[in-house]
Amino acid sequence: MAVWLILGVNKLELLFLGTGAGVPAKLRNVTSIALKLLEERGAVWLFDCGEATQHQILHTSLKPRRIEKIFITHLHGDHIYGLPGLLGSRSFQGGESRLTVYGPKGIKEYIHVSLSVSRTHLQYPLEVIEIEEGTIFEDEGFIVEARELDHALPTFGYRVVEKDKPGVLQVDQLQERGIQPGPVYKKLKLGETVQLEDGREVNGEDFLGPSISGRVVTILGDTRVCSNAVDLGRSADVLIHEATFNRDQEEMAREYFHSTTKQAAETALEAGAKLLFLTHISSRYAKESWEELEGEARDVFPESYIAKDFMEYVIPLKK
Repeated sequence: MAVWLILGVNKLELLFLGTGAGVPAKLRNVTSIALKLLEERGAVWLFDCGEATQHQILHTSLKPRRIEKIFITHLHGDHIYGLPGLLGSRSFQGGESRLTVYGPKGIKEYIHVSLSVSRTHLQYPLEVIEIEEGTIFEDEGFIVEARELDHALPTFGYRVVEKDKPGVLQVDQLQERGIQPGPVYKKLKLGETVQLEDGREVNGEDFLGPSISGRVVTILGDTRVCSNAVDLGRSADVLIHEATFNRDQEEMAREYFHSTTKQAAETALEAGAKLLFLTHISSRYAKESWEELEGEARDVFPESYIAKDFMEYVIPLKK
């Protein structure tokens, strides 16, 4: 049996902190979603920060000081009213590392005025970036793309792409050649050529399997049906789409710049996404209705699930 060593392949996990629409409800707080990258980079990325998001965090293992980036979709209150409090609490709780907030034009003024008027002094460097469409962040591990959606005010959706990783190291073949585990394995995993103590040179690329494709997570803000939502969700491993209304309320959804369960599912189907989470559920739909809402989406896109507060989902590696 072949033995493989996987290095640098880590868990990506979604945590839904708030899945409601408009105003807080007993069973659904307003919007906030955490993407946990704790193994990947020891950090958490937050998408939107509605009222009482920090209170929701208290019911989880998430630590505010771990939050590295916050991506705001738009400036409606149910997506930003929790932001000043969270920024202040992160400082009070010992956060010292840099935090970057991304969002539409106006987010910088909103944060500055909120912190200034309340005389909140942060003990960590805060960077606020007002975004436009395109790639808004890239490093050795991830690319984040933003595109504008169709809502009542400027609103963005985000596509988070994990970059491909080198293939797994074929340990059994190395051991057959008398190369035992140790620091040399790490260098070989990176594709480097190393010289062994006995004088042999070994090229790591000769002992790597196929590269591992990165995962894609798409998180949309409030929106009507639009082509950018499809483009952002193209072949995504997970698409998170608002479903403020049920399938019979298309006219109302259009009037209020939102989507229905059926429309969210149609977007996922057209995009070729693997899995759809419905969120931003209106409080008009009681708990007894949630299964029906999920069923409406599944009639179009079978891999549809209604998100609930505190639900967690680990995004599997691509096969």
